[in-house]
Amino acid sequence: MAAYLNRIAVAVPEHEVHGSFIGFAERMLTDRRARLLFDRMVARSEINRRWSCLVPARPGANQSVDADGFYTLGRFPTTAERMGRYEREAPALAIKAVDKLALGNAAQEITHLIVTSCTGLSAPGIDFEIMRACGLDPHLERTIVGFMGCNAAINALKLARHVIRSTPQARVLVVSVELCTLHLQESEDIDRLLSFLLFGDGCAAALVSAEPSGFALDGFHAEVVPEAAEQITWTIGDFGFDMTLSGRVPATIAGALRAGSNRVLSGASADAIDLWAVHPGGRTVLDAVEEAFELDKAALAHSRAVLRDYGNMSSPTVLFVLESMMRQKVTAGARGCAMAFGPGLTAETMLFSAAA
Repeated sequence: MAAYLNRIAVAVPEHEVHGSFIGFAERMLTDRRARLLFDRMVARSEINRRWSCLVPARPGANQSVDADGFYTLGRFPTTAERMGRYEREAPALAIKAVDKLALGNAAQEITHLIVTSCTGLSAPGIDFEIMRACGLDPHLERTIVGFMGCNAAINALKLARHVIRSTPQARVLVVSVELCTLHLQESEDIDRLLSFLLFGDGCAAALVSAEPSGFALDGFHAEVVPEAAEQITWTIGDFGFDMTLSGRVPATIAGALRAGSNRVLSGASADAIDLWAVHPGGRTVLDAVEEAFELDKAALAHSRAVLRDYGNMSSPTVLFVLESMMRQKVTAGARGCAMAFGPGLTAETMLFSAAA
């Protein structure tokens, strides 16, 4: 029994904050050379906009990053305060994305709900609020895929495929929601500030069923580089969640994909892939995938457009790329490869094809 990704809806908060966060980072950097390096990296990031649940501060506000003073220099919020904001904001954004799927009366036909998130924790959580607000059957099966980072949505689709293959009449709602901007840190470390340059908030909702429309989920593979596990980490600290994102990640990804190409593409050549839905973890990550598979620049156009307009939103980002592809006319039978990267260091990959 084949499983299909029928459709995807995406949502972001209404506040565009890329410039505000750049201004914050520049205030943190007192060393002139570090400031010049940061400005060069901003110019090369290929990110124009990022979105946040936080309202940006008015121009000229020197002590606060946002209008509410959530991030005020010398008084950044505790993890508990950040989780309080997550509990309020994340369900609202998730419900917004699900509403855009326009399920209507078919909402009662949803049998399984899978939610991915790594930027907040609460119980009862987002799954419960989606069920209650979106008219889902309160007896449906709910699953949380937590703290897996940027590759969690691929794992959620893998789980949804297992559900459909075992229960063909099932209809699975997958929701990936992240509020990455709740974990800004007050730091003068340029590497940490450069990691904050990447991330924004976003949510994607997707419907998976046996109905032959959209993209068929043909197969999955995890390419793992255990010796590089420390290059991406995500831990809970007293003042938010702490990320390690090594500058070695792109090279590690390129090497892993080059060595594992036969496994990732199930024996096919890169030339046989028509659609590349690559998680835009950053410009250099996309460059690394291009290098590994010897792709031309046009191959990752959808990924680069998502990076430009939204930044890296962690788990929903690859779904934003797939949604962008779905909005264009895709030839029936076109073959695709999706992938996202996260702690481990792991590349979670998915082969798919356009339904007739």
